[in-house]
Amino acid sequence: MLDRARDLPPAPILEERTLLDGYRVRRTLHSNSRSHIHLATDEATGGPVVLKTPSIDLRDDPEYLRRFMMEEWIARRISNPHVMRAHPQTRPRTHLYLVLEYLDGQTLTQWMLDHPEPDLEAVRRIVEQAARGLSAFHRKEMVHQDVRPENLMIDASGTVTIIDFGSTKVAGVLEMTRDVEQMEMLGTAQYTAPECFFGEPAAPGSDVFSLGVTAYQMLTGDLPYGTEIGQMRTRAQQRGLVYRSARLARPDLPDWVDGALRKAVHPLPGKRYSLMSEFVFDLRNPNPDFITADPVPLLQRDPLLVWKVISAVLAVLLVMDILLRAR
Repeated sequence: MLDRARDLPPAPILEERTLLDGYRVRRTLHSNSRSHIHLATDEATGGPVVLKTPSIDLRDDPEYLRRFMMEEWIARRISNPHVMRAHPQTRPRTHLYLVLEYLDGQTLTQWMLDHPEPDLEAVRRIVEQAARGLSAFHRKEMVHQDVRPENLMIDASGTVTIIDFGSTKVAGVLEMTRDVEQMEMLGTAQYTAPECFFGEPAAPGSDVFSLGVTAYQMLTGDLPYGTEIGQMRTRAQQRGLVYRSARLARPDLPDWVDGALRKAVHPLPGKRYSLMSEFVFDLRNPNPDFITADPVPLLQRDPLLVWKVISAVLAVLLVMDILLRAR
């Protein structure tokens, strides 16, 4: 498929009611600088499909087009109920575009807006399904590299499906350049494992980090490191990232659940879960290593708050000293 795709011209701009190779465009679902996504009807079956066409601005970039076509190649090689599938190709194509299954649901981003304070069990169910899908990638020696709420779909029955494989790394097939990887991080830096910022190859543990950040955000409405990851420039900054306990926003969370989240999003790959199954297991089963007999000191739970308090106390003392000297 990839070899044949090199000879096809990119699909034209698709408008409502356009007919392309037997697919009738119904409406545009989403467009950005990377691609254009349309809902269409397969006139041979009457069923809905998704047509994904290359970006107008990047259609002269052969590396971009090669990675674009890899998305459908990947979708055909992973068979898992939690991974988006490619639509069966039953007729030749006249242009370069992707045909994917239509998922009737909402993104996890929208789900979080609708469920600002989800219970722990609901979050576990979502994480477990996403983890099963990501494990299917890892068994095929693939790393998704762009796990985030916008790339997880949830249908009316609660089934979670991973979408968008434009950043996926496939061992031995498509080796992305460092510049391309950095480009793919734009807009998703807060979910990207820190090691990827320094040119280290992404591994299954990199997807664990991203899913851990997503789980943390579902539970707290925040990110474990705020905006600090996107501002990293050195490895010293990577080692200096300080985890903000999820229990500050959700005191009802067991300490061992917070411990599992902390390990999943650890800045250093060697101290992070290397397998999705390990993370999922610890989210549901108390790990003795994460059960604390004594409360975690405030300095460890929220160092920023400690320094704010210290600064405020020093400011008060300074004002008092000035007033005393003025008498």
